[in-house]
Amino acid sequence: MPLPPAPPSPSASPSLRAAVVLRPAMIAYAANCGLGLAVASGRVHLGGFRWVHHALYVLTVTTTGLGALALLQRRDRALLRLLPVALPLALVPRVPARSRGHVLVALSAAPFYAAACRSGRGR
Repeated sequence: MPLPPAPPSPSASPSLRAAVVLRPAMIAYAANCGLGLAVASGRVHLGGFRWVHHALYVLTVTTTGLGALALLQRRDRALLRLLPVALPLALVPRVPARSRGHVLVALSAAPFYAAACRSGRGR
């Protein structure tokens, strides 16, 4: 059984650390948005499997929260750029699922994920 990769060293750039810590959250977010857009466009029909989209949402929120805690523990400034993600993640379940607003609220988190990963690169 191979050993897991070593955590980034303290000397690694802050942007690298943030990108590594937030990678699971961004993958879950991208998968959830992709599935949601595929369903909204009619390319995918989930039928009785809507729970997959809901499970991806829970995974997104959980991994984002864990990433935020890791950034807080490291006192990484990327946390400040990630915090606005909380608003769209909190609002999206309250917006009707088949509305344009649901899509717009869900997609509004993307710039904050990107900003958190890019922080520390002179931006």
